[in-house]
Amino acid sequence: MRATRAVTVVGAAVLALAGCANPIVTSKETDQQTAPPAPATASGRPSNDKLVNAFDYYLRTDDNHSGYFFTSPSGSWRCVIVPRTWAGCQSSAGTGRIGIAGAPQTVTDDAGLSVAPNSVVVSTQGDPTFAAVPADQVKQPSGTTKTLPFNKILAAAGFRCNTQQEVGISCVSEETGKGFTFSATGINWQYTDVP
Repeated sequence: MRATRAVTVVGAAVLALAGCANPIVTSKETDQQTAPPAPATASGRPSNDKLVNAFDYYLRTDDNHSGYFFTSPSGSWRCVIVPRTWAGCQSSAGTGRIGIAGAPQTVTDDAGLSVAPNSVVVSTQGDPTFAAVPADQVKQPSGTTKTLPFNKILAAAGFRCNTQQEVGISCVSEETGKGFTFSATGINWQYTDVP
């Protein structure tokens, strides 16, 4: 009887592993089978030797507005990582159109209106994009916002961001590998790791 139980347990484990290895995904919406999406491409493993202490950048207020806030070394950009939701940056002025060459004239906001973009964001899932984000969501609610030094990485709550003198600011969703790198001269829809 023990031998039969052992064979049953081993058989169940083999079937479970075989089920995990199946490269076909059935969509609940259409019941059609499709191959899984290709893994996100990256330019190698992200570096961890230049990490800052994320705790130093975290702020939580009474109204549950929490995040990891930082400014660029020049002070021209302020950025936030909203835990497990999105990361983004906007001009320190916080109003009007974003000052990045190649940005669109308008984007659609949460209310469905066409407005000027003032931020660049990447969410946990989805593609990075220009967006219209209220300034109070990116600006630290109180105190002085800490600067993220050049060639240092802030990795927190599913995202990583860095600042580089020659490149600009770069952020990525660690879940999808999708991100952005921008400066006033333009944007690249890919994360650029610190060398």
